[in-house]
Amino acid sequence: MKENKNRKDIRVSKDKNLQDDYETSRDTYLELIENGKRGLDSMLDLAHESEHPRVWEVLSGMIKNVADVTDKLMELHEKDKKITEKPKADTEVTNNNLFLGSTTDLQRLLHQNTEKEVIDTKDDI
Repeated sequence: MKENKNRKDIRVSKDKNLQDDYETSRDTYLELIENGKRGLDSMLDLAHESEHPRVWEVLSGMIKNVADVTDKLMELHEKDKKITEKPKADTEVTNNNLFLGSTTDLQRLLHQNTEKEVIDTKDDI
């Protein structure tokens, strides 16, 4: 009984660690996005003032980085959904039909009782 309780504790501990890691990652990504937005605003002001090509190049790199972090945040949500999603029960139905009867009965059934086409196996035995 004690071993079963330990397994449950480990599973709960893993679930808690997973949730904590998710929240930490999410908070980090959100913070990076917010800081990136503030940095973009400052860099945009600097780019307008200086009109130097290198500043515009750095600004475009910063825009790409913020967009990448935003994509990573969305990927984090998708991964969390896959991990926490419970598997769906199989709803596929398989019908196995079984015919109980002789081959003669089966031939009659298939040929709608046409006596000419039915081979009677009882006579051969």
